[in-house]
Amino acid sequence: MDLIKYLNWRYATKRMNGTKVPNEKVERILDAINLSASSIGLQPYIVLVIEDENLRKQIKSIANDQPQITECSHLLVFAAWDNLTEKRIDDFLKRMQEVRGPLPSKMKDWEIYLKNKARNSSADDNFNWNARQAYIGLGTALIAAAAEQVDATPMEGFDSQALDALLKLDAKGFAQRPYHAIRLSRCCQRLSGKSAESSQGKRKDVYPVIIGGAKKT
Repeated sequence: MDLIKYLNWRYATKRMNGTKVPNEKVERILDAINLSASSIGLQPYIVLVIEDENLRKQIKSIANDQPQITECSHLLVFAAWDNLTEKRIDDFLKRMQEVRGPLPSKMKDWEIYLKNKARNSSADDNFNWNARQAYIGLGTALIAAAAEQVDATPMEGFDSQALDALLKLDAKGFAQRPYHAIRLSRCCQRLSGKSAESSQGKRKDVYPVIIGGAKKT
């Protein structure tokens, strides 16, 4: 099976040379994240695709000076929602209707269940649930990178509050907690304006947020 061949190919790359890879490989990795599984299909996280060298130098200084941060072509940062709120659930349902059309009546039960979960769980519990969904997306990205024969390594080790301040994430509703990231070593020129559509919606409306690169239109 090709998947096993790709997984045998990949390994945790410790040093990177920043070699560029055709843009379409990056697009397919991001599309795979967009199509990734998550509990209830909510995907409660964003992916920051960071290209800018100066910004990556600043991140390196608050991430234990891990060299791959500046050696890679792209740094993909997965940041979970800081909480699960009724507004975010409503936004998700609205987007589903835009993509799929009228939703079946049984979705009302799903909406009630999810809003009850949001109300009855603490912000910490909701964040921890959101973060576990981000890990699923990160795993999907690693497999997709292997299929593209792009070297990639998962990492943590950020000073999360300093990273929040640097990327201004706390003001956007993302958590001041540990982040998950992937360093892509032979990856990425500028991202094109193409958007992919899945059951979660159009990628440009959900993920990724592009920092230091061409923004989606």
